[in-house]
Amino acid sequence: MEHVYVVGHRKPDTDSVTSAIVLANLKKEQGLDAKPYVLGEIAKEAKFVLDYFHIKEPKFLNDVKLQIKDLNYHKGVFQKETASIKEVYEYMEANAITGVPIVNEKQKFLGLITLKGIVRELLKNNESYLKTSYQNILKTLNGEEVLHFDDEIEGNLKIASFKSTTFLENITLTERDILIVGDRHSIIEYAIESGVKLLIVIGSGEIKEHHLKDAKEKCVNIIRTSLETYDTAKQIYLSNYISSLLQEGRITTFEESDYYDEFIVRSGKLKHNNYPILGKNDKCLGLLRVTDINGKNKKKVILVDHNEEDQSVEGLEEAEILEIVDHHKLGDISTAYPINFRNMAVGSTNTILYFMYQEQHIALAREIAGLMLSGILSDTLSLTSPTTTDIDRKVVKTLAENLGINYQEYAREMFKAGTSLEGRSKEEILTSDMKVFPWENEKFAISQIFTLNFEDIEREQEEYIELIEELKSEKEYKLVLVAVTDILKNGSYLYFDRASKEIIEDAFGISDIKEGTYIDGIVSRKKQLVPKILENIR
Repeated sequence: MEHVYVVGHRKPDTDSVTSAIVLANLKKEQGLDAKPYVLGEIAKEAKFVLDYFHIKEPKFLNDVKLQIKDLNYHKGVFQKETASIKEVYEYMEANAITGVPIVNEKQKFLGLITLKGIVRELLKNNESYLKTSYQNILKTLNGEEVLHFDDEIEGNLKIASFKSTTFLENITLTERDILIVGDRHSIIEYAIESGVKLLIVIGSGEIKEHHLKDAKEKCVNIIRTSLETYDTAKQIYLSNYISSLLQEGRITTFEESDYYDEFIVRSGKLKHNNYPILGKNDKCLGLLRVTDINGKNKKKVILVDHNEEDQSVEGLEEAEILEIVDHHKLGDISTAYPINFRNMAVGSTNTILYFMYQEQHIALAREIAGLMLSGILSDTLSLTSPTTTDIDRKVVKTLAENLGINYQEYAREMFKAGTSLEGRSKEEILTSDMKVFPWENEKFAISQIFTLNFEDIEREQEEYIELIEELKSEKEYKLVLVAVTDILKNGSYLYFDRASKEIIEDAFGISDIKEGTYIDGIVSRKKQLVPKILENIR
């Protein structure tokens, strides 16, 4: 089952955070592997709500860009360093690949072997030394186990190609030798007496009983094969550990968490086809080939409480949007295929979600109902905002009654927790709920600060005004407006950049407006502040 990311906007306020959790729960009830995420540090008010209803804070989501883990790379494709050269070659043929990562017994990446590398080493190889395992030799020669004492076989390879008398007179055998011989019993006897490491009897040759008895006493390993001398000599080198072909030098690898676009850039410069994929502690996870990169599994995303790209998660263009649930104006997000888009002119995304639960006949758990109620109360300023509809009021009444909560008292507690400025820098206070809007070829910004103690802002208003000027200059905004909204008084104190004074005067019909002027009834950025600015900006 594919994972689905349910995300709110980049400023995780109460409606955004709670609606992500509520919708993820709904999708989970419908059988999807859906989880809620946030795109930044959540506001104090939202933290209060989660704590109040004992809900764990959603995980932070940095982006939904395509990563290596989203590609159909060859997972689990690697070979151990103790595999034989022949085994690795056959493995590559069976998997239709031209390279394979090599790992140790703990799956730690050691290097990369390619078909070209194997061919190159075999063509130039003139060594007569083997370091491998008894089983590797047995498999490579399709042999028969006669005597097996040592798991690892290491030594100099010799072939009894001379006549017996010549061999016995001129060739010295030791415990470091591996001898290939036919049914030449005098040489077999000599090899056993010399205590060779391994005796390979070709052509299914006979081994006398008394020779076997002596070999057991001497702990001489013996393998018998039906192959003749030429084929045995040709195949035996392929039984070597594949680690013998590993070259020194850095191999280009990628991690599963690496981004797809970074892989394209780097692999384009290197012009290779095979790239090992690693996890934590250099653990090899598989192989990615450039020829495989068309197989992409885009991250599946559901958006709540927004439908504009600049408010959404980074990398959205590389993801697949499944659904959008929002109560704001239509934004600029487009999709390649039709999706479910639920948009209603109500005061909160959670109001929409309430009806989605009702339509699906899914019962509301207490904590889910509590999150819904909190999101609606937050976005409608406890049903006092101009964005509030009769639908919102009915839903709040139903939820509050079912929960046994006095929603007005609860809202005051929630706002009190959320509007505390303690422990926050002026920059954080100013920008934590700032939204940017396009205007012709420029942009303007409106920040909203909710508080029950305007005096905390007023005492240091000159510093806030300077910060507004700095922000405008740094971001090159056409206008910056800050509304300090007093929830209980149901109005806002306005601060603005100096160059925009006339625009603010025209927008609110006030001559010679001063910084910090209070305007009663102005509490909604969406329905009051933004429209007034758009009508008068020039």
